[in-house]
Amino acid sequence: MGNWLNKEPPPPMVLVPPLFDFPPLAARTRMLESSYNLLFGKLALKCLFDDYFEEARRFSARIMLKPIDDPHVDLIATVSGPLDHKPEEKIVGNALFRWQSDVDDPHTFMDLFVSNSDPVLQMRSCVYYPKLGFGAFGIFPALMKKRISAEDYGVMGLRYGSESLSIGATLMPFALKDELPKCAWLVSKMGRLTVGVQYEPQNGGKEDMKYKNLMNWSCAIGYGVGSGSPLSPSFNFGLELAKRSQFIASFYQHVVVQRRFNRTMLYRVDDARTSNNTPESSFQVAASWQANKNFLLKGKLGPLSSTLTLAFKSWWKPSFTFNISATRDRAIGKTQYGFGLRVENLREASYQRADPNFVMLTPSKEHLAEGNVWKIGERPMLQSDVNAGNFEELPRELRPLKKIL
Repeated sequence: MGNWLNKEPPPPMVLVPPLFDFPPLAARTRMLESSYNLLFGKLALKCLFDDYFEEARRFSARIMLKPIDDPHVDLIATVSGPLDHKPEEKIVGNALFRWQSDVDDPHTFMDLFVSNSDPVLQMRSCVYYPKLGFGAFGIFPALMKKRISAEDYGVMGLRYGSESLSIGATLMPFALKDELPKCAWLVSKMGRLTVGVQYEPQNGGKEDMKYKNLMNWSCAIGYGVGSGSPLSPSFNFGLELAKRSQFIASFYQHVVVQRRFNRTMLYRVDDARTSNNTPESSFQVAASWQANKNFLLKGKLGPLSSTLTLAFKSWWKPSFTFNISATRDRAIGKTQYGFGLRVENLREASYQRADPNFVMLTPSKEHLAEGNVWKIGERPMLQSDVNAGNFEELPRELRPLKKIL
């Protein structure tokens, strides 16, 4: 009894407010994509440069709901269109119904997509066996207003993934012989270094000539630091030579500091002119700052325009997010606005532990928690577990990637 009364309280623990959108929705369907298109910091960069940046003079509304009685299914409905409606610009609406085999594992699933634009009805399915590392997937447009290419009749793929290797290919069943494969990739991870190559036959005539055409090949190398979990800061630097026409250098850094600042920069040099208005070399910078669990400020700067967006999120059940974007077009010298609205209960909000090496200099009571009572699941998550890299008690989407590259 005396020992209990005289027991010293455990040291304070710094908690990081929940990220606005983690895990990203794109991570749920990453088994349908080439690993080359997702690694080298590409997924994080895509989220930084695209999320909450609404197009000028347009609005978007999204509802993402999961029933309480059956968490294996969910529904995402989206409506977008121009603010000043014109006859040539129609409102686009679509819905995605998804069934997931394992609530904690998004790699085996099936979904149905319906829309008032092409494709009108599309089915996607993926099966992955973690113990073997093999997976198969398919994308089948059931209804389309017009089928032009072989891809419009369906795409199938096979893949193998492990801790250090990812290899796979996608095929079009109804394509001609010289159109196979649609894509093939090989990515390997060695410590903090990741290298990869991808083949996409888009240039050249005969089948044997396409393999020799360097315009069909892309290669990349990346150096990354961090566990891959938002529990710790991360750093990634990548170099890519895409189709021999674009040299892309990217730098991504996610930092958890006293004011919880997220920063990313992308440097891109295009050897080939992509359009009449875009310069041959371009430099793009984007930064994101999540001040707390409710406010997010993002900005990006490009060669032709710059955009600033502010998002507010209320963590109700379901959560509510409103964002407004201001885009400055330097070609016409005009600022235009876009608006977005999201309602969601797909992802649970939870405070996360900051890396033990990064602590607040002047922590407040709001950000302190006893080190041995932060519970995830059925038992406490101890400070020693974080230092030792034991993330077994964390939700699967918060753990670092282990078995799959």
